[in-house]
Amino acid sequence: MLVKDFLETAITDAIAPSYLEVVDESFMHNVPDGAQSHFKVTVVSEAFEGQRLIGRHRQINALAAPALEGPVHALALHTYTPEEWVKRGGEPLSSPKCLGGSKHD
Repeated sequence: MLVKDFLETAITDAIAPSYLEVVDESFMHNVPDGAQSHFKVTVVSEAFEGQRLIGRHRQINALAAPALEGPVHALALHTYTPEEWVKRGGEPLSSPKCLGGSKHD
């Protein structure tokens, strides 16, 4: 199973998001082809109502735990309530260019 599919299923089954985008950004990093190692997850859910950001991230990290124990090296999380999502314009954030761990261009 692709990691992307696993993450989408795990998150959807647990919190029924109104918006979910899982992007495999491994190609943007210095990893072998097909590595499935770097993901960006944008999720909007009423389940986040009343939760602090750390709680939201803990919840998603717990759902992603099997992937984090395996191929996933980095998981960028963007978690919103429906109201927060609307206020920020309903668009996912762009990811920065990978600097390969060196912090140099």
